[in-house]
Amino acid sequence: MSLIYIKRATLAALPDIMAIIDNAKALLKADGSPQWQDGYPDTATLKRDIAAQQCWLLMVDGKIAGTATMVVADDPNYHQIYNGAWQNTTDPYATIHRIAIGADFGGQHLSHYFFSNLISSAYRDGIRNFRIDTHDLNKRMQAIVTSFGYAFRGKIYVDEPAENPEDNARRAYELNLQD
Repeated sequence: MSLIYIKRATLAALPDIMAIIDNAKALLKADGSPQWQDGYPDTATLKRDIAAQQCWLLMVDGKIAGTATMVVADDPNYHQIYNGAWQNTTDPYATIHRIAIGADFGGQHLSHYFFSNLISSAYRDGIRNFRIDTHDLNKRMQAIVTSFGYAFRGKIYVDEPAENPEDNARRAYELNLQD
């Protein structure tokens, strides 16, 4: 069994983080998804995540295996939801963004460890509500989040570069935990 844990990212990890993001972009493109195909997320975005201490690394035997950003704050992209509704609109929530596993670590179900650790970290800090969104063509992420019990709530639109505004449509999911 490998030693697997999460830690906050530092700027020193930025080259590894960007390599993981670039690999994820290539996978999404191969799947035919327009998600992350217009330059986002870029180095400046990840630098901001790191500076805000919102960027996390999945470590496997001392190597960076994945990256994710977890934000505990109101997300303006989630203010308007179409064809559905959020179940919990009053309590704080954590949103997991920009999650990706490195090319050398694919197929090992490490995203499950990553999600579990991120959720546990936020839960320890008092957060019981979680949100995430993904493109309709990102079936991998949809399978992961539903396996964790996230419920589909509707469609939202993200503020990201895109040639076609419908490319910014995302499936929105919510997970509500009990004390």
